[in-house]
Amino acid sequence: MAEGRTPGAARGKITITEIAREAGVSVPTVSRVVNGRSDVSPATRARVEDLLREHGYRRRPTAPGDRAALLDLVFNDLDSPWAVEIIRGVEQVAHAAGMGTVVSAIHGRSGDARQWMRNLRARASGGVILVTSVLEPVLHEELRRLGVPLVVVDPAGSPALDAPTVGATNWAGGLAATEHLLGLGHRRIGFVAGPPRLLCSRARLDGHRAALEGAGIAVDESLVVQGDFYHASGFTGCTTLLDREDPPTALFAASDQMALGAIEALRRRGLRVPEDMSVVGFDDLPEVRWSSPPLTTVRQPLVEMGKTAVRTVLRLARDEELDSPRVELATELVVRSSTAPPAR
Repeated sequence: MAEGRTPGAARGKITITEIAREAGVSVPTVSRVVNGRSDVSPATRARVEDLLREHGYRRRPTAPGDRAALLDLVFNDLDSPWAVEIIRGVEQVAHAAGMGTVVSAIHGRSGDARQWMRNLRARASGGVILVTSVLEPVLHEELRRLGVPLVVVDPAGSPALDAPTVGATNWAGGLAATEHLLGLGHRRIGFVAGPPRLLCSRARLDGHRAALEGAGIAVDESLVVQGDFYHASGFTGCTTLLDREDPPTALFAASDQMALGAIEALRRRGLRVPEDMSVVGFDDLPEVRWSSPPLTTVRQPLVEMGKTAVRTVLRLARDEELDSPRVELATELVVRSSTAPPAR
């Protein structure tokens, strides 16, 4: 046993008093670090946080009626109404369970992720929901060591550490969107894809290709352009397709935001939707029912995905067995006014 360590520390049941003694600071100082207070010098905070991590310290669970437990909801970024819908679902179930929600964005940067982990240790989070984000393996391992339940929503890739996942039927949604356009008579359909690193992006594109192949139409890869789920890439992708000698008569964008960007590109060319080109999106964000024209899209159950993720975290926290480590909620085609038979 290291000099100065108590038997409690060796068993991983260290107290704030012992952390304070080892760090050479007062008990109130350690308490301020544990509770995320800002009135601690950076050097002292780092020393205390290192000891908290080393000993695997977790704040004692609150008793009924005490301050609500916390749930961490982590995104890669928050600059999308898609994220807001997930937050809505998470907050509804977390609030009903007496839990507060801490929302963070790590922007895919290692430093941000590590800072978030330091904050999580200090506030003794009751669970983590990771949304289309990737944490370094060492951080995943630390979550496991701390015993923090983890659920991944819309996983970017193969889930790490066998974490349960919650997603949507993206392949079926891509299939349904393209079959809708084929049913209207379209045979040349452009596709604006999402980031290829994401499972959901690849599944939507695969569903699109499957629908074409099922209709006996050869897949023309030159009609597939790369996007990133945001408006500007939909605008650029649609412009690229319009510049072809034989532009498509319809366009399927793998997100609503890219579909809205595509509609703007068409408007600037003096083209009408759906008279000159039909457009389909994916997500069914609240704004698209008010677009001009209202957007045909694939509804992704974003709010329900957030709710399901919280329920899964709560079951893990109670050591309950899950029905399945992978939950996929159904998508649904919503037909509005942005699609019609081709004019030519």
